[in-house]
Amino acid sequence: MNEQNEIVTDYRIIRSGRRTIGLSMTDEGLVVRAPYRASQGSIEKFIRENGSWIAKAAKRQSKTMALAMDQGPITAQEIASLTARAKAIIPERVFYYARIMGVNPGRITIRCQKSKWGSCSGKGNLNFNCLLLMAPMEVMDAILVHELCHLKEMNHSPQFYKEVLQVYPEYRRWHRWLKDNGEVLMKRVWAVNC
Repeated sequence: MNEQNEIVTDYRIIRSGRRTIGLSMTDEGLVVRAPYRASQGSIEKFIRENGSWIAKAAKRQSKTMALAMDQGPITAQEIASLTARAKAIIPERVFYYARIMGVNPGRITIRCQKSKWGSCSGKGNLNFNCLLLMAPMEVMDAILVHELCHLKEMNHSPQFYKEVLQVYPEYRRWHRWLKDNGEVLMKRVWAVNC
């Protein structure tokens, strides 16, 4: 797949009401997200035009999996222990930042997740990944503040990030740590039924 015009034949298409074609590399391989109206020909052309990106993403995916396997899988018992510790630590940190920000979160849920570090529902309920406890505390705080800021701005607009940086000025540094290292942490739980 070194050549940009080489066609990738193994991919999954997910069609939706989106306007453009997009690509992502998952554990299962290449995923093409396409509008309902996109023809097979236009999808194949898009894949050909992005062959270089696909090759790099596949290589990165392979490297990440190798690093995760080198560190060894996280066991179900370790997940249970992490979840218990997270349930004791994360809500306390959430309420610490919530007081600073003047927001009132709804329910807080902690669980093992294979793709998300945190989320905020439209009702203000917060969900966090127990694997945050395997990252530096600053990373966990960055994610908590990020999700709490969604109680003020339910988007990722410049105003949203202004809110985040007001509360947590080191956010970008620790978000970068998570981008560089987080995927390996998540891949270590691939064999565990979270």
